[in-house]
Amino acid sequence: MLEAIRVQEVSPTVAWLRSPAAIRERCHQVLDLGLAGRLEYFRVEPSRLPVVVDRVLAVTHEAYPRLDIPVHSRWRHFDAGGVPRLAQLEARLAALPPDERARAKVDLGVVSVLLDAGSGPAWRYQEPGGATYVRSEGLAVASLRMFMAGGFSSDPDRPLRADAEALGRMTREALERGFQVSESNPLLGVEGRLQLMQGLSRVLPRPGSMFDMLAAHRRSVRATEVLGTVLEVLGPIWPGRTTVDGVNLGDVWPHPALGPSDSADALVPFHKLSQWLSYSLVEPLAEAGVTVTELDALTGLPEYRNGGLFVDLGVLVPQDPRLLKEAYDPGDAPIVEWRALTVALLDRVAALVRGRLEMSAEELPLAKVLQGGTWTAGRRVAAELRPGGVPPIRVRSDGTVF
Repeated sequence: MLEAIRVQEVSPTVAWLRSPAAIRERCHQVLDLGLAGRLEYFRVEPSRLPVVVDRVLAVTHEAYPRLDIPVHSRWRHFDAGGVPRLAQLEARLAALPPDERARAKVDLGVVSVLLDAGSGPAWRYQEPGGATYVRSEGLAVASLRMFMAGGFSSDPDRPLRADAEALGRMTREALERGFQVSESNPLLGVEGRLQLMQGLSRVLPRPGSMFDMLAAHRRSVRATEVLGTVLEVLGPIWPGRTTVDGVNLGDVWPHPALGPSDSADALVPFHKLSQWLSYSLVEPLAEAGVTVTELDALTGLPEYRNGGLFVDLGVLVPQDPRLLKEAYDPGDAPIVEWRALTVALLDRVAALVRGRLEMSAEELPLAKVLQGGTWTAGRRVAAELRPGGVPPIRVRSDGTVF
């Protein structure tokens, strides 16, 4: 089954829309329109970018005074609150061979990223005997605890894994129990998250199989190949959205300023969760001796922390104040525009941050600028401006995009 998935033939258009080059090109097309004053929903104020850079540098120096910044990935969230949960996991995996440890970590990384879409402001996770966590950290801790309890494994003797049998038979009740969901503790997009888990069971015998696809007797793999494998293998699990040549593209949406909505020329690919997963595979692969190279080929992540930073600090100014009051679906044109501008502006911020720090792209790749970085600055500014740190623009989450 795995080989059949890997050699699936797709058209040149589909192959291109799955590439980070397409993400970057289309997003910069939208930014160019914005700089020319030709967008409907946002005005772009590049003179405000230094303000963003100042905030990004401030939080970066605070968190990483020696600039020893790791890659932006899911692994940063597992030790939320200073609790050494990953050390606990490592201790339990220590007896396994290195490749099997890597597969187990890929199992965890994949399921946790796919369960990471926005939680909503009301949900929280109370760690047994510990503190309470919200949003991405809460989702990370919940998924890790569920993983360590064998919640994704069908074999009681091998709990630290995820496999198709357990994922396929997962119920909404089991997922809600693992994430402590109740009427008083609602989690957005539970059904969408469940569908991703069940979809995952249909494309892989276990998520950790992707380690073997990527490692395959070599010492390095390009970041574009990591993303390509993720998109090719996981493509069938995404809810039906835009299709081209019979292929469901996932997190790809039309923008009216680029062309007719039924034209491939209008499509803006983002692949946010897939790129988040690709970044999150870097460390398990490295620990097994496989280096991910050319990491800067991937793009910034178009989610509400990075995007909110640009809105809150005045780089992106809504043309209509209602944009800050109403809720939108991920495919609505204002959201597609916001996300595209976010990806392109993150490239500009990364270049400015490197310039201020006198570092090269090799020394400070975009993935480290995000971690240092833009995501934390976006959260910090949101918390200063609004109760609960909610984003400036509301998106209705189905649990499969953000």
